[in-house]
Amino acid sequence: MKNKPELSAVCLICWRHCRIREGSLGYCRARTARDGKVIAANYGKLTSLALDPIEKKPLYYFQPGSLILSAGSYGCNMACPFCQNYEIAREAAASRRTVEMNPRELVDKALASRDQGNVGIAFTYNEPLVGYEFVRDVSELARGVGLETVVVTNGQIEEAPLRELLPLISAWNIDLKAFSDQGYRKLGGRLEVTLRTIRLASQASHVEVTTLVVPGLSDDEEEMRQQAAFLASIDPKIPLHLSRYFPCYQYHAPATPKESLFRLKEVAEEALERVSLGNIH
Repeated sequence: MKNKPELSAVCLICWRHCRIREGSLGYCRARTARDGKVIAANYGKLTSLALDPIEKKPLYYFQPGSLILSAGSYGCNMACPFCQNYEIAREAAASRRTVEMNPRELVDKALASRDQGNVGIAFTYNEPLVGYEFVRDVSELARGVGLETVVVTNGQIEEAPLRELLPLISAWNIDLKAFSDQGYRKLGGRLEVTLRTIRLASQASHVEVTTLVVPGLSDDEEEMRQQAAFLASIDPKIPLHLSRYFPCYQYHAPATPKESLFRLKEVAEEALERVSLGNIH
């Protein structure tokens, strides 16, 4: 008697195209295979829910002064050693405490906080696009009742699912973690994928870009000059947030010198009109 072939399926949400065995998890630890199909294991499972100033996303030029209901799940398809949210991004799903919430329940929570200044829902904290289906389903409902939708992402998503999301998202903050292929390889990502996400999202809605300035990874002045030129080629008004790194998780280099941030801001402003500094304290 022959053994049945083991079921598996290929995930097409990001460039990794993980082949996931039945009941196992992909690289992101948030997607699994069931009955030969890939599904989001983290669908509707929230690890964080908070009403935040929209500037914390950071979004400085989209609905400034407002609040937004920020929802996080678990999982990430990169492996940054300095991750500030590693407990929900890279740790095993089984170790996470989650609250189940379907799309309608989340939208109702957002509507209920409108009188506090809430303008919508932000998908953030972990990498939200590894739970792409939940982002899509919530956003369809949210836009239908006049709520704004925000995605804070590393941009490591394939073009087809990205294009499906574009009409549903009001604003994006996209992490541009370095401006070299080598730098991205160190973090388990691909530079060209994030650049494509920035280009396509910029054609559809409001985009702001964040770079965490990490010593030895993203603090090179010439690379910053190239990065700013790339963004300016799309639109010189794209806001760029340069954020100061502090030791975290598995990365123990000293905090980025403030002087480096000030200099990189000057370099970026050679091409961009709106450059801001974060975590300067």
